[in-house]
Amino acid sequence: MKIKIYEIIQDPDVLLELATEELAYNLMQVASTNLQNGLVNREVIISINSQAGQEEPYDRARKPEIELALIEALQWLEVNALLLPAPGINGNNGFRVIGRRGTKLLDRDQFDSFQRAASFPKALLHPTIADRVWIALARGELSDAVFISFRSVEEAVREAGDFANTDVGVDLMRRAFNPQNGPLTDTTQPVAEREALMHMFAGAIGSYKNPHSHRTVTIDDHVEAQEMVMLASHLLRIIDSRHQ
Repeated sequence: MKIKIYEIIQDPDVLLELATEELAYNLMQVASTNLQNGLVNREVIISINSQAGQEEPYDRARKPEIELALIEALQWLEVNALLLPAPGINGNNGFRVIGRRGTKLLDRDQFDSFQRAASFPKALLHPTIADRVWIALARGELSDAVFISFRSVEEAVREAGDFANTDVGVDLMRRAFNPQNGPLTDTTQPVAEREALMHMFAGAIGSYKNPHSHRTVTIDDHVEAQEMVMLASHLLRIIDSRHQ
């Protein structure tokens, strides 16, 4: 059954209060129900025109701001490759297809996971983990994202300090950042600060990488996972500064 956005969100105040990505999810539902031969015109997706003889769904005075909000949401879908221009002349005429990612994200839980990841700037992550970790967050694979991040920290320390592959975990961090003779310690800093950095690396690996190596660890909180991978990214940048 074809639906319009005003049939999903009848109150214009509610529509205008929604975050762009929340409104975008509702537009995905509109798009998916209005497909014809796999195509839907972008004007159909954001249409707020009533059927002939029916009352206008929204106050005419609110129409400009509602249309702007819908255009923003549609643009969000296109920027994130959930809706794509149809091939050839159809795309030039405003027709869209639902992308591979968009098809999967018609499910509300999947869309919410993607939205949370999309709101997390990939550019903030260290280049060595950005692609793998961001997509894991987008898929809701939070435990994998955290493990990949801190495994990368361990690998970077091993390489920067010229350690063997058998050197792992907390012991590796303590040796690499030993305040007296660690290859990655900065002897220009006060001893107390060198010790603190050693403890930070050891604690991070012990808390966030080792448990994933030894047992199944479940992380359900997206914000918590994002904070963890940001810590790993910060540690990777520290390693970079010690390995010129």
